[in-house]
Amino acid sequence: MDSVLPAPAAASARSPHPRAIANWLLTVAAMVFVMLVVGGITRLTESGLSITEWKPVSGAIPPLTQADWQHAFDLYKATPEYLEINGPAGMDLASFKFIFFWEWFHRLIGRLIGLAFALPLLWFWVRRQIPQGYGWRLIALLALGASQGALGWYMVQSGLVNRTDVSHFRLSAHLLTALFILSGLIWTALDLRQLARTGENGPARLTGAALLTASALAVQLLLGAWVAGLDAGYVSNSWPLMNGQLFPEGIDWSKGALFAFTHDPFLLHFIHRWWAWVVVAALVIFARKVKRVDRKASTAIHSAFGTQVILGIATVMSGISLWLAVAHQAVGALLVAATVWGMHAVGRRTA
Repeated sequence: MDSVLPAPAAASARSPHPRAIANWLLTVAAMVFVMLVVGGITRLTESGLSITEWKPVSGAIPPLTQADWQHAFDLYKATPEYLEINGPAGMDLASFKFIFFWEWFHRLIGRLIGLAFALPLLWFWVRRQIPQGYGWRLIALLALGASQGALGWYMVQSGLVNRTDVSHFRLSAHLLTALFILSGLIWTALDLRQLARTGENGPARLTGAALLTASALAVQLLLGAWVAGLDAGYVSNSWPLMNGQLFPEGIDWSKGALFAFTHDPFLLHFIHRWWAWVVVAALVIFARKVKRVDRKASTAIHSAFGTQVILGIATVMSGISLWLAVAHQAVGALLVAATVWGMHAVGRRTA
C-alpha cells in the first residue's frame, strides 16, 4: 500500500525541527512575560480576590448581563476584603468591574498560554519532530504550567476566608513558579537553537557560578514577593534611609526573630532594598564570566539590573506609583531572562 505522504514529505514529518520548536518556546516565554506584567497590575490594583470561583473552562467568559455582573458582585461582597475594606469605602458595581477585569484578564492569559503550549506540543509530537531527549522536558514544562493554574487558585483561596488579602507565602510561590517556567522555556529554546546551529545534541550545563548567582537572585525575588504581599513598600518612601533611619524603627520582634524575618513589613523592606546590592555584586562578577563567551548576554544582564535598581528606588520614592511598580516587576522578569541567557552561555561553553 502506498504511503499517504510522498517520500520527502513523510521524511520531513519525522525529522526533528529544533529551530521551529525553539521559536515556539520563545513565543510562549513572551506570553508568560506578559502574564507576569498583568499579574503585577492585578496585585497592585488589589484585583486578585474579585473572582471568587475557579472555573477553568466556563470562567473564560466574563459576565455578559447585568444579572451576571450583580451575581459576581454579590459573591465578592461576602469576602473579608469587601466587608472590611472596599465595602466601607463605598465600592460600587463600576469599581468592581475594574478590578474584575484585571483578574479575569490575568486568568485569560493563563488559559491562552496553556493552549499555545499544549496544541503545538501535540502537533510536534504526532509528527515526530521533537529532537531526542527533549520530549520529557516539554512534558515537564506542560505539567508546571498546569500546576501553576492550581497554585494560583490555591493562592486566591487564602484571601477568601478570615483575611483581607492573599497569603504572601502562596503569592511568592505563584510568582517564583512563573519565573521558573519562564526560565525553563528560555533555557530549552537556547539548547534547541544550539542543536539547530551545530547539529550536536549537547545541552548546556548548570555551572557552580551560575547556580550561586541564580540563588542570590532567587532570594531577592522571594523577598520582593513578600514585600508586595505584605504591602511593605508603603512603610517608607525615602531612600537610602527609611523614615530617617538606616535601620528602621517599628519592627515587631515580639513573636521572635523568625516571625519578624518572614512577616514584618519594616524588616522585609529593609532586607529587600539592601540584599539587592548583594545581587548586583553577584551579577557583575557573573556577567564578566559571561562576557568571555557572549558579549550580548553580558550586556543584557548589566542593562537589566541597572534599570531594575533605578526602578526600585524610584518606586519607593514615588510612594509606590502603580506604573513604576509594574515596570519594576516587568524588568525583574527581564533580569531573570537575561541571567538565564548568561547561565546558558557559560554552561554551553563548559559542555
